[in-house]
Parts: sequence; C-alpha cells; structure tokens
Amino acid sequence: MNEIYSEKESLCFLQMLTGFYAKQIDMLKTHFGTYAKAVTADESALKKVIKPEFVTSLVTERELKGVPSACADLKSRGIGYCVAGDEDYPRRLLGIKDMPLSLFYMGELPDEDRPSVAIIGARNCSGYGRQMAREFAREIGSAGIQVISGMALGIDGIAQKGALSTGGRSFGVLGCGVDICYPQSNHDLYDELKTKGGIISEYRPGTEPIARLFPERNRIISGLSDAVLVIEARERSGTLITVSMALDQGREIYALPGRVTDSLSTGCNRLIWEGATPLVRPYDFVDDFLKKTGFTCNVKKGKKKGRPETSCKSYDERFLTSNERKILSVLGCDPKSAGEIIYDMGDECDIPISEVLCLLTQMTARHMIDCIDGSHYVNLSPR
Repeated sequence: MNEIYSEKESLCFLQMLTGFYAKQIDMLKTHFGTYAKAVTADESALKKVIKPEFVTSLVTERELKGVPSACADLKSRGIGYCVAGDEDYPRRLLGIKDMPLSLFYMGELPDEDRPSVAIIGARNCSGYGRQMAREFAREIGSAGIQVISGMALGIDGIAQKGALSTGGRSFGVLGCGVDICYPQSNHDLYDELKTKGGIISEYRPGTEPIARLFPERNRIISGLSDAVLVIEARERSGTLITVSMALDQGREIYALPGRVTDSLSTGCNRLIWEGATPLVRPYDFVDDFLKKTGFTCNVKKGKKKGRPETSCKSYDERFLTSNERKILSVLGCDPKSAGEIIYDMGDECDIPISEVLCLLTQMTARHMIDCIDGSHYVNLSPR
C-alpha cells in the first residue's frame, strides 16, 4: 500500500480493531517503527509479528472501511479522541508513569488553565462520608476548581454530584468505554457530566467494565489532578492504590480524619499519620490549596473575616414548617431511623409516626435530608 496516514489516525485504527489490545499494538510499533507503517504493511510482513487472526482483522478492515474511518466513526458518535502530542492532550498526563497513548472522551477534557482536584473514597461509605464528600465538593466546585473522580458508587459519585450542584465542572474517568455508563445507577450523573464536564477513558468504546481495568484507570484520575482528597477509606482499599499512584506523580494528598474506631476512617487516619494534610473545613482546604498551587479562582467571600461562604442548603430556612424544623434539629451526619428520630425529638414530638414518615419522604425529595440504606436518614446541611 502506498497511502500515507498520520500517526493519530493509524493508532486509532489499530485501537478500534476487534481483539487488538496494547500488546498487539506495541508489537507492531516496535517492529515497524511507526503506527502508519504498521497499518500499511502487507500481509506477509504482518504475519511475522502478530497472529494470523489479527492480520486478517487488520487487512479486512482497512480494505473494507479504510484506515481514516475509525476516527471519522468516533466523531460521528460524539466521541472525541486525542493522542499524546496533540494540542488538546492533557498536559498534566505528560510524563506520568505508563502515560496513556490516547484518550477517548465525551463532553470536554479538563481545562488546562484551571486547577483540578480528585475526590475519592469508599463505595460503601458512611453517612459522615457522604455528607463530607458533598460539602467539600460543593465548596470546591463553587470556587471554580474542577473535580476529577471515577463516577463510582459512594464517595466518587456523591462528590461529583456535589460539584455540579453548585455550577462547578467535573470529569469522570472510567474503567470501561466512554459509551458505557458504569454503574448504571449513576446514569443521571453520566448524562450530566457530558454537558458540564466530561467522560474520559483510555479504553476504546465498547470496552466492558472488568475488575482489572479499574486500578489501571486510577493513575489517570490522580494524573489529571493537582491534589487528591481522600474522604473515607479502609486500611486496605482500592482508594489507597490511587493515593500510591498520586504520590509517585508528585501530587499532594489530603485526607478526612475520622474516629479511630471507625473502619472506614482507618485508611484516612493512617494517611494523616504518614504526612497527608488533614481536611478540616471545606473553605480552609480551598484557601490552603490555592495558596500552595498559586491558582486564582472565583471564591465567594462571606461576611465574616473574608472567609469563603460554605452554605449549600437547597432550601430557605425561613419557609420551613415547625415539624420540618423539629426533624432537622435532631439529624446530623450519623444516620438515624424514623424511630430514633421520633425518640430523639422527645417531648417535642407531637407528630404521628405516619406523618413523620411522610415528612421524611418529602424532605428527602427536596434534598434537605438523605436516605441511607432505605431506612436511615442524615441531614444534608447539619449545623
């Protein structure tokens, strides 16, 4: 073949071939010197490098559709594609260990001129973890700092929703193709990220989520960030894999302290013991982070001592009913059942249990409180 293709469209063509993975692509690049030479090589030359079934796939696809068709197909599906060396390839990823050769994305890539932080933590998080993830993410998002995470259940998804709720931008790095929403329960978040940030993956579209891909994608989460916030983590957890990668990349680690008796806080407390900066208050983190990095963001100033505003209530306290006030007064970060809420209200509770249950449902729908495990509740804006 005499055609001359760019390295970008040649790599894309190889990555989109069924059955082709990094191993086969690396072998072709090593043997032929460039991706362009590999995709135009004749069958006999290709058979010296890769198995016959791979050769058949490559030759058939290039003859039927042509090498440039792969990039064109992605574009028609609303999927962006960039390779190292492109102007839009994230600068923060350049030079990290095992730098991804390319990225597929829907929506946008993170803004290079704006600061980014990763917020990560346990999937099976506590009410305390959920609340802190929201509060920190909201403050960070409203300050103009981009939030990077893995769109997973628990802390990841909660933090990304929190950032978006204040008009911030967030980016989800997946362990599958960008055209696959995983987990399915985060479909609303997935759709929102495509319009208020982006969905990013190094894996070709159609790649199913499998366990071994998730630890690999973690280096991209930390690599796209200027700092990593750990909200909750057990002493041995996947979250700490990301932390290890972040340290190798020279990123600063922040961790949320918790009670020494809480298993979900053992990982965070250990990180603080080993030198991570403790997370105390959201506006303190934003102030400290911006000073250390030298970034300037749109931090809203409060009325007292110029500190950033942290109120993220989704309701106006002036219009609360007396019964809503009673329920909120006994709810904090620790989950409580309806029975415990009624007991804690004591003499203040002159509300029938049926009405309490109805109020809890309504207040959850209005994002005043959150329901944990279908039967326990936490205050989303505790005093």
